[in-house]
Amino acid sequence: MPGRRTLAALLAAATAGAALVGCSAGNQESRCTSDGLTITCAPDQRSKTPKVSGELLTGGSYDVSRDRGQVVVVNFWGSWCAPCRAEADDLEATYQATKASGVTFLGINTQDSKDKAIAFEEGRVTYPSIFDPASRQALNFDIPPNTTPATVVLDRDGRIAVVIRRAVTQDELRPVVERIAAEQPAPNGSR
Repeated sequence: MPGRRTLAALLAAATAGAALVGCSAGNQESRCTSDGLTITCAPDQRSKTPKVSGELLTGGSYDVSRDRGQVVVVNFWGSWCAPCRAEADDLEATYQATKASGVTFLGINTQDSKDKAIAFEEGRVTYPSIFDPASRQALNFDIPPNTTPATVVLDRDGRIAVVIRRAVTQDELRPVVERIAAEQPAPNGSR
């Protein structure tokens, strides 16, 4: 039926386009580079990060705007996610290796219970995590819940530099984070 085929084609196009929305808005996404799972945007191609704030697993609250001037690595994870377990040590090692360079990490726990999330983090990571069982933060970044884990690297100006839609290792993440950390922020954040 032609109507269904047209709808299917539109949905496929919308899904493909949404994969790049995290790096920049409008037609600029075509200027970012992508291998299908990793999207990298040059400084002049980056868009501002959506609002990132919420309740921390350990209590208190977090707002990404307080970390402006630092590189922020945001990792979406769940205790139920086997690849998340596999990458946790690599994320922590990258955090420890780069934090002296003005890099901070933030976990965003999705689709989980608070008790399971807290138990998962114990002995694995030392950086904070927002508790987001409804995946609202992930959806703000156009990270569908079925693509957990995912990692987003924000530059010092609060813009999305890299989106990785799969588990990462320290060997691949650390050079990316170090490269973004070596960039100079724009005067008054005006890039």
